[in-house]
Amino acid sequence: MSKYAIVLLLSVIVPFLLSFWPPLKFYRNLRSLLLSILTIVIIFGAWDVFATWRGHWYFNSGMVWPLRLANLPLEEWLFFVVIPFCCIFTWEVVKYLRLKIK
Repeated sequence: MSKYAIVLLLSVIVPFLLSFWPPLKFYRNLRSLLLSILTIVIIFGAWDVFATWRGHWYFNSGMVWPLRLANLPLEEWLFFVVIPFCCIFTWEVVKYLRLKIK
């Protein structure tokens, strides 16, 4: 497993598992979650494709898998799914806890 994939896995494992916690009801707005993540994938994916094409940055081949889509490693595409998921999950947990504390 690549180092980038390990970081992504460690980032998502706890939020993903806790997202099934019944009182939180995280998946009640699954469509909104998916649309939000898709928007990020499209906008920032395009940005990354352009930036790597222009040579503004690159990905160390020793840290990522060789599989690439539009010249971006698979892990970079997964980054645009995992990190927004974690952010949205954190936001929903904070909202839930604020209501519980009041």
